Amino acid sequence: MGFDPNTLKYDANGLIPAIAQDVATGDVLMMAWMNAQAVAQTLATGRVTYWSRSRAAFWIKGETSGHIQHLKEMRIDCDRDCVLLLIEQVGPACHTNRRSCFYTSVQAGEEVEILQPMHE
Repeated sequence: MGFDPNTLKYDANGLIPAIAQDVATGDVLMMAWMNAQAVAQTLATGRVTYWSRSRAAFWIKGETSGHIQHLKEMRIDCDRDCVLLLIEQVGPACHTNRRSCFYTSVQAGEEVEILQPMHE
């Protein structure tokens, strides 16, 4: 029969959090939202597609920037309410041109920007 994206647990807005992790390095690159159709499209094309809440539209990662995410594997968490996308990232993942969106560390109660080497 195959995997049915509708078997995942979406929030009241029909969305599920999706965490993008670099398949080669293990770096957590970003978190965004998907709906059932974005999950299905990602699995069908191998290009990660998210749902943009601000634009209320599909967002194929890298469509305008060229910073494409190629899906290597999708994993579902134990509660079926979050997905982990193991990806091959082309260029930076963050819209700030950083490798990862997680570049701010809280250390001793203060925010500190951490340096992120590109693994390419």
